[in-house]
Amino acid sequence: MTSQTTIDTAGAGDKAPAALPEQPPASGLRGHPWFTLITVAVGVMMVALDGTIVAIANPAIQKDLGATFAQVQWITNGYFLALAVSLITAGKLGDRFGHRQTFLIGVVGFAAASGAIGLSDSIGLVVTFRVFQGLFGALLMPAALGLLRATFPAEKLNMAIGIWGMVIGASTAGGPILGGVLVQHVSWQSVFFINVPVGLTALVLGVLILRDHRAENAPRSFDLLGIALLSGAMFCLVWALIKAPSWGWGDGKTWTFIVASVLGFALFSFWETRVKEPLIPLGLFRSVPLSAGVVLMVLMAIAFMGGLFFVTFYLQNVHGMDPVDAGLHLLPLTGMMIVGSPLAGAAITKLGPRIPLAGGMAATAIAMYGMSTLKADTGSALMSLWFALLGLGLAPVMVGATEVIVGNAPMELSGVAGGLQQAAMQIGGSLGTAVLGAVMASKVDGDLAGNWAAAGLPKLTPAQLAQASEAVQVGVAPIAKGTPEAVAAKIAGVAHDTFISGMSLASLVAAGVAAVAILVALLTKRGENADAGAGVGHV
Repeated sequence: MTSQTTIDTAGAGDKAPAALPEQPPASGLRGHPWFTLITVAVGVMMVALDGTIVAIANPAIQKDLGATFAQVQWITNGYFLALAVSLITAGKLGDRFGHRQTFLIGVVGFAAASGAIGLSDSIGLVVTFRVFQGLFGALLMPAALGLLRATFPAEKLNMAIGIWGMVIGASTAGGPILGGVLVQHVSWQSVFFINVPVGLTALVLGVLILRDHRAENAPRSFDLLGIALLSGAMFCLVWALIKAPSWGWGDGKTWTFIVASVLGFALFSFWETRVKEPLIPLGLFRSVPLSAGVVLMVLMAIAFMGGLFFVTFYLQNVHGMDPVDAGLHLLPLTGMMIVGSPLAGAAITKLGPRIPLAGGMAATAIAMYGMSTLKADTGSALMSLWFALLGLGLAPVMVGATEVIVGNAPMELSGVAGGLQQAAMQIGGSLGTAVLGAVMASKVDGDLAGNWAAAGLPKLTPAQLAQASEAVQVGVAPIAKGTPEAVAAKIAGVAHDTFISGMSLASLVAAGVAAVAILVALLTKRGENADAGAGVGHV
């Protein structure tokens, strides 16, 4: 691993000192590597936790604010989409203006948006401020990695990145449990209010500890057209996937957005080869391991985030668990990710990333297949088995992805690579929720009428059937007040069976995605952090 060249701008005024080949060891709090790691970990933990903690609160938000299934999806999709689209740009901002500044702005903005969500009284405001959460979260995520790259000596950087990845994995997995405790014993608003003191802690630590570093060849301009093209393409794609169940997959509006997305990505790729300072230098993707790492992160997140979205509804609405109990049932997933992350880091250090990543995705595929067999009366022991296997499979991917992507990028593009790694995960999470949500909705729409009739229940009008389908998609039985107990039991049986059939199909799709990721993982290798130019890749 080669040394890095940065400019230390702490107290430099208008004149920055000349670039130094190595940063001198920190003598106090300011710029101390391990204190820097603790500081950025607090900020990263807040963002990663919010990616899944909201999943356990979704049923409570839906009930309290009277939200539809599509609106609940946007609580997740709005956050992930804003985060994913902004990460590359945020990495460029950090390289240009300093990672310390962008990290602190991101922390303050994220905490403020979280507090605003807690004060919101409509689903529209919740979604709006979730988008702001994503935008500010995008500022601090690549900045955190940039600070680590600039602060840690080359020989200790892999260890720091491993701990950084472990914090993300543990926070992501711990979200449902913490969310369950807060939703049941406080309120769904507390899930967001908790970010305020965490953000203040990160701000105070950041002001006292973080030292600003600038890339020697920092960008001097911004690819505004590239940002617009990429953002538009991503929006059209996810919007089409979310609206397809209601519009229909053969509807002209669905395909209009899909075609617009494809054209947007094509135009973005063309423009990036023409602009002087592109948003994403396409030469990065000449590196087969780097490209494989990006694709692997997308596929992993599709399987994980998309599957987790339905598990919370399954536990609470089908099994009738309260939020805390649902969170505790996910403890095997959380525990295996926390325990498995340092073990995966050790395995990757010894064996390289290829075998651990392929093995992790194989375990994920098996776990998702196992989750497709869950029924309304499945016991806790069998559920725990599949959840534990899923956590064990995800751990090496969470820890190893940063080394594969960032380590195979040229040193001067480390900020872009860090943003790309996080963007891949967030895009995958958004696509996973959208794609598997579409699979669920289509399956429920296709099966509900037949299951309803087979149970001997009164025929529903098209409007009633559509309303019932929305409820069943989140595992809720559409039982009207005053319904006789025997009829209510039949409705609940039909609703839960239909929901489980949709969840099973979605889990099988997720298992297939994870199986494809096994092959992609075989293309990865340990990065060398070569000081190559933007247009040079390492195959």
